[in-house]
Amino acid sequence: MNLFNIGVRVAAAALKGALDENKRGRAQQILRAANRAQQTARAAMKAEPKPAARVSRAQSPRQTPVAIPVAQPEPRASAGNQSLLLKWAEFVKFSHTVFALPFALASMVVAARANHGWPGFKKFGLILAAMVSARTAAMAFNRIVDRKFDKDNPRTAQRHLPRGDISLLSAWTLWALSCGLFFLVTYAINRPCFYLAPLALFIVCFYSLTKRFTDFTHIYLGAALALAPIGAWLAVRGEFNFLPIRTGALLPCLMALAVVCWLVGFDIIYAIQDYEFDRRRGLGSLVVRWGITNALQFAFLSHITMWVLLAVFGLISGFRMAYFVGLVIILVGLVIEHWLARRRSLNWINVAFFRLNAVISIVFLVGTVAEVALPAFRFVR
Repeated sequence: MNLFNIGVRVAAAALKGALDENKRGRAQQILRAANRAQQTARAAMKAEPKPAARVSRAQSPRQTPVAIPVAQPEPRASAGNQSLLLKWAEFVKFSHTVFALPFALASMVVAARANHGWPGFKKFGLILAAMVSARTAAMAFNRIVDRKFDKDNPRTAQRHLPRGDISLLSAWTLWALSCGLFFLVTYAINRPCFYLAPLALFIVCFYSLTKRFTDFTHIYLGAALALAPIGAWLAVRGEFNFLPIRTGALLPCLMALAVVCWLVGFDIIYAIQDYEFDRRRGLGSLVVRWGITNALQFAFLSHITMWVLLAVFGLISGFRMAYFVGLVIILVGLVIEHWLARRRSLNWINVAFFRLNAVISIVFLVGTVAEVALPAFRFVR
């Protein structure tokens, strides 16, 4: 009996030791797994990018924390096997002509109101040639003087000059030819346009240098585009008389002011893409000066001012239903544009910049032409 009890106790002790050993093994396995998980977490934390530096209060005294969008690279410049014409059109962003051209044509239509808005094929062709040549000169100059910034900016590194698809000499040649064509066209239009041509070229090219010394670069760009309706009016009338009010030079001036406010608003939205780059390189913009939230508020105020100016323009011109229906569409487009801009998505910002603003300018032109050219909407009977 004593031997049996001793055997039982020995067996129980052995079983308990085995169980304890099993527990210790499992505990060691759990501990090793925990250590591996901790090491993985530490490695992941080290691999995460550091958060962007916060803007100091001196840079943005009223700025509230916002998500800074990350700019996406522009589409790759056209390859060498594409047509030469397409490559040069991409180089000067010819598609963006849709911004200023409708305002120039609207001014032309109003200036030629006595002839149902049509100044004749010759004058119409010369106005188009002047617009295209001046804008091509301005864009070529912009690409030339900003080529080093474009090369360092990930968003613009695929442009033609940074990539070497177009040589610097070719770009300067395009600029010189465009300037020469602009002088020839203005000479063919009338003397006032020709005499003012050097000043106009200086203004449209000078904008490209402004971000090096001022944060109000958007206003300079607006002033450059505002020359379009004033120049078209001068091309048709050959003079700048403010009387009578309803058919005088106050009308192109209102359009020019509206263009300035419109441009300031959407160029601020566009500048959000380069906020971090401009801040690091010391380049000026209202987005850098005031921060994204405050700059967007100013952009919205600018667009509301633009809409009011267009409404005043329509009232003074005696426009009716067609124009003001278009004005409602323009207001809706402006509201959508700012709603998209506040989503902080760069893809949506590009939509707001190009498509909506193209719609706004075209709707303005269509409404103006409908009022002037169609008898049902004409003010002068």
